[in-house]
Amino acid sequence: MIRTVYVSDVGHVRSVNEDSSWVSSLEQGYTLAIVADGMGGHQAGDLASKLTVETIVSQLQPLPPGLEVEELAEQLKQAILHANDVVYQKASESDEYHNMGTTVVAVLLNEKDGIIGHIGDSRVYKYRSGKMVQLTEDHSLVNELLKTKQISEEQASVHPHRNVVTRAVGTDPKVEADLHFVSLEQGEMLLLCSDGLSNYVTLDQMILTLQADDLSLDERAGRLLQFALDAGGDDNITVALLEQCAEELSSGEEWNS
Repeated sequence: MIRTVYVSDVGHVRSVNEDSSWVSSLEQGYTLAIVADGMGGHQAGDLASKLTVETIVSQLQPLPPGLEVEELAEQLKQAILHANDVVYQKASESDEYHNMGTTVVAVLLNEKDGIIGHIGDSRVYKYRSGKMVQLTEDHSLVNELLKTKQISEEQASVHPHRNVVTRAVGTDPKVEADLHFVSLEQGEMLLLCSDGLSNYVTLDQMILTLQADDLSLDERAGRLLQFALDAGGDDNITVALLEQCAEELSSGEEWNS
């Protein structure tokens, strides 16, 4: 059984939370988690991320049960591309929404196997036995500079353009979503987050928090969020946790935007 939790906070600086998230079990037995980090003036980023999450959820909720992972990958890809169409069309309707967009990272699991789809610099990490591995690759200017060795890891962490993404939902009529297969065994966790968390919370802090067996899953998510706030909280912060457990525990379902 997969336990889920998510938390989101506007942070100390922003007046609007442009992150949107959704984490729950679908009726057919799948688990779906989404984090989207919007961008654009006049609260357009808030709208872009909300439209993206709503579109993906509405398209995946009617999925038939028992789909193979390859079929889930195609369904998730199409849902993300449909979200791009929806946001791009909305942006074209008004100057107020011109060039609005959002990152998105989504996980769709059938029991322990599933797929990750992502665009932008929101991330998925996998935790197991005291180790964290980043499963997604940022679509960002800083990551491109890192890959070409024009800057170091230390320079990347303080780069003035570290929030510039090279790929986003809704900014162009066509976009490519990266897909990664993933499995979640007993005792493992997936952490989805916006860059408001990953830019401020270290891997060591993530590991120490997730391996704290005396904390509930909700408390671990809350502690991670607090680390980001304590480090400045200059951005909106969203974190979602998925944990594969042996026993069945209930999880709630709600929108957060």
